[in-house]
Amino acid sequence: MKKTRRILLGLALIIGLSVGAGCRSTASKSKTANASQSATTRTVTDMSGTKVKIPTKVTRVADLWHANNQVVLLLGGQKKLVATTQMIKQSPWFKTIDPGISRVTAPFAGDDLQTEELLKAKPDVVIAADTAQVKQARKAKIPTINAMYQTFAGLRQSVNLTAQVLGGTAPKIAKAYQKTLTTNLNDVKNRLKDVTFKPKVLHFVNATNLNQVDGTGTIVNEWIKAAGGQNALKQKGNMISVTTETLAKSDPDVIIVGSATTAEARAALKKNAVLSKLTAVKKNRVYGNPQGTFPWDRYSAEEALQVLWAAKKLHPDQFQDLNMVAKTKAFYQQFYHYQLSTAQANRLLNGASSPK
Repeated sequence: MKKTRRILLGLALIIGLSVGAGCRSTASKSKTANASQSATTRTVTDMSGTKVKIPTKVTRVADLWHANNQVVLLLGGQKKLVATTQMIKQSPWFKTIDPGISRVTAPFAGDDLQTEELLKAKPDVVIAADTAQVKQARKAKIPTINAMYQTFAGLRQSVNLTAQVLGGTAPKIAKAYQKTLTTNLNDVKNRLKDVTFKPKVLHFVNATNLNQVDGTGTIVNEWIKAAGGQNALKQKGNMISVTTETLAKSDPDVIIVGSATTAEARAALKKNAVLSKLTAVKKNRVYGNPQGTFPWDRYSAEEALQVLWAAKKLHPDQFQDLNMVAKTKAFYQQFYHYQLSTAQANRLLNGASSPK
């Protein structure tokens, strides 16, 4: 009986040791698997506050937001682009700076994202701003970053986020960009420190629809304020429709028109029976907004130049010595490694949609 008991105890000990070893082996394998996963992925927090796991090394990026393609270009990541938008592919300025963009696929049918085409591009990461596109890409199991913003603080954060996604030298370039933006904002602030007058600015989206404007709570409103002005409208929102009568009552000191040259903007307003009577129109204080690789007035990394340009238009006496041609050429050389000619810089600053 005692002998049997000793045999049973021995078997129990052997089984216990085997199970323990198995548990340790399983735990070890689990730790190894977790370590392996953490070595191949990293987590970033996008502009919506969502934590997204992306590959440690990102080599293929699908950028579905027009404006952010410019940020990728600025950060030196254009060779990683495997998907873009039709607007960017067709942009004369963008194609001039980055001819390779013409060969990048645009997985859209009209404005609708085509999931199958996106998957064919095999992106490591998708960058987008449209919430429906973000949801669609995530449903397709692709790590997707929301890069949307509405303020200068948001612009800074979005640039840093994109640099974090791209990796490599991008964070270093982002730091240099942030320095340029800060320097330009501070320059405007210092020049206007003794100026109390804040001209009212009316911003039209384009010259073809003179009822579509940008109100408060927008990136447009941000640069108007930074340039020492105030929005002529109290209504909130991007690309909002406002009656001609309301626009006339706003009585702006300066009018800025997107996606148009200064000549086109002035001609359009002078043809309008009501708006042609505005003081800003009569005094020719109407300007087409610079465009560049992405229009300066709309979610553009070239907001760093926009704030200088706008401040010079709103407060010409304080910025007589500011050479926007030189500033623009220097920016393009530093961040795009492209040497703009003086003629190209002048066209860009005048709101021309193409370099020639």
